[in-house]
Amino acid sequence: MYWNTFKVGVKNLLLHKLRSLLTVLGVILGVGSVISMLAITEGSKKEALERIRQLGADNIIIRSVKPTEAGGEGETASAAAAQTSRVLEYGLKHKDLERLKGALPTIKKAVPIALVVQESQYKHRRIPNARILGTIDEFLNVKHLEVRRGRFITDVDDYTTANVAVLAAGAADRLFNYEDPIGKDVLLGTDVYRVIGVLNPQGTGNATPGGIGQQNYNEDIYIPLSCAQHRFGELQAIRSAGSRSYEMTQLNEITLAVTDSSLVSQTASMARKLLLRSHPRQDDFEIQVPLELLKQAEQEKRVWNLVLGSIAGISLLVGGIGIMNIMLASVTERTREIGIRRALGAKRWDITYQFLVETILLSSVGGLLGVALGISLPLIVSRVAHLETEISFWAVGISFSISVGIGVIFGLYPARRAAMMDPIQALRHE
Repeated sequence: MYWNTFKVGVKNLLLHKLRSLLTVLGVILGVGSVISMLAITEGSKKEALERIRQLGADNIIIRSVKPTEAGGEGETASAAAAQTSRVLEYGLKHKDLERLKGALPTIKKAVPIALVVQESQYKHRRIPNARILGTIDEFLNVKHLEVRRGRFITDVDDYTTANVAVLAAGAADRLFNYEDPIGKDVLLGTDVYRVIGVLNPQGTGNATPGGIGQQNYNEDIYIPLSCAQHRFGELQAIRSAGSRSYEMTQLNEITLAVTDSSLVSQTASMARKLLLRSHPRQDDFEIQVPLELLKQAEQEKRVWNLVLGSIAGISLLVGGIGIMNIMLASVTERTREIGIRRALGAKRWDITYQFLVETILLSSVGGLLGVALGISLPLIVSRVAHLETEISFWAVGISFSISVGIGVIFGLYPARRAAMMDPIQALRHE
């Protein structure tokens, strides 16, 4: 009997194909929007979280920042060119690095970085404004980078001021194309450097504003810190509007690796207090804690998932209301049929079951079509817009379950209303 009732329900829905399709359209859009929006959001948030994790959950990043006002302390000018040139000295210094290493017992590594922007060249291939980073051997582990070929900078290279360079994957591709860069000489500025290593491709940077972390690690070139100091110096010329100014920065970044991630916040606070003693401007450096950024990003991710889920849930609610509306109209149309079935011995549960079958069929088919739509849209977005998406199986399961539940909830009232009809009055209905 139940199988026959099921077949009757399917037949009734197929008699009005267009009406049935329009009825489940809200469910299709609701389920599809839930899955696709969560997939796109999950992909973008995952990428952002991964970028923050690349900075290291147990790291503290201190960066030099150009003061908002160029005047004041740290600025000098030569008597001969006082009106046309000036020197602005700001940012982190080598003394700051030594103070941090000596005063903070909670740090296990302190990695300095000196940034130089110069032209790099190999034969006829050039990178006009290559980012050259002077650093030490511990940079590799602290920044979670990996060597693909060759080796990284060592203490011996730094001690002997060796003209050696390690290329990031993007820089190696731009300069050497398909050639093997190991052992080849590249021109950095006016000096020749021997390539000793190539790094694995990395992410597109870090999800932190400003400074070195905002750039693409794949385009960097690494040299010993002593080379950056002695070959390029700390003074950079800035030309604008017919005048020339100079900026002097010893270190662009210091990354502190803390012994325990639970001590990161306290260590960052102590580092700030220590640096403020030797930096009267107080605005020529900034401290970023990736662990705090990670927690904030995860919290924002949960909030966005909740907001987007709620918005998509409204579509499912509208779809459920549409199903209830159509089923109520169907009950009115089939009043005489209900009376005949009751007169032939059908019980109230049989009538309820018949209408519930139809509503559950509508919502289930709508849910399946919505799942197909929700899986297809992120794939199209990934291919067309080149955005990372991640389809969550829990989102698919929950969305489909909700669509079936909507069929039960919103179909129960019309089904009970049909079952509670007086058979005699139903038979008299025209």
